[in-house]
Amino acid sequence: MSFTLATWNINSVRLRAGLVEKLMREEAPDVLCLQECKSPVDKIPVELFQALGYNWMVARGQKGYNGVAIFSKLPMVEAGAEDHAGLGHARHIAGRLENGVTIHNFYVPAGGDIPDREVNEKFGQKLDYLTDMRDAFHANRPEKAILVGDLNIAPREDDVWSHKQLLKIVSHTPIEVEHLAQTQDAGAWVDITRQDIPEGQLYSWWSYRARDWDAADKGRRLDHIWATPDISNAAHGSRVLRAARGWEQPSDHAPVFATFDL
Repeated sequence: MSFTLATWNINSVRLRAGLVEKLMREEAPDVLCLQECKSPVDKIPVELFQALGYNWMVARGQKGYNGVAIFSKLPMVEAGAEDHAGLGHARHIAGRLENGVTIHNFYVPAGGDIPDREVNEKFGQKLDYLTDMRDAFHANRPEKAILVGDLNIAPREDDVWSHKQLLKIVSHTPIEVEHLAQTQDAGAWVDITRQDIPEGQLYSWWSYRARDWDAADKGRRLDHIWATPDISNAAHGSRVLRAARGWEQPSDHAPVFATFDL
């Protein structure tokens, strides 16, 4: 079975339901993972997406904040939801396909503006969340699994527009990069996007603050697709749909895609 998966921080699934529909119509991924849905599950406009063939959904919702959902054209059952670091946030949902592949959809805390847990509680929560993810993967090494989502960290120098200028900016600080690397190593996760696109600047997020985001191109790769080693070689076709950042009333994130032949 071959299926294409996309991950997208939608920044409100109700406000941008039309953009979700547009992506489903024009790109038609078999599985679409959304983060920052900002909606209780019962308020997600499921009927709109079912009309386009997305008959399966697993989700965790939260009014006005966080929220993760997986929409699938392929039969899917819920496979768990973790509350890492005990934050009480809707930041993880997992679904399992009929071929046995488990898809984990994560929305890692952004971490606020100051990279110091002593003065910024949100930064401490981010580090604790990643530590808890790491420990969970150590305790239960995943197999036949895909991990996607807005991980809110751009780990490589070419994942940001300026490594030097962003070293003290939340999302690219050395302590965050190290925490993400430990989480990745704990599950032996393979970064599929960089497996397919090993070299060059690559971004999935551009700030709303930029007057002309496209021309300035001060982006960061915050959105990721990983896979366990037993299926990583089945992945190909990775891409970022940069054009979606320019759609009307867009999210500040662009969707990231990969295809798996399993």
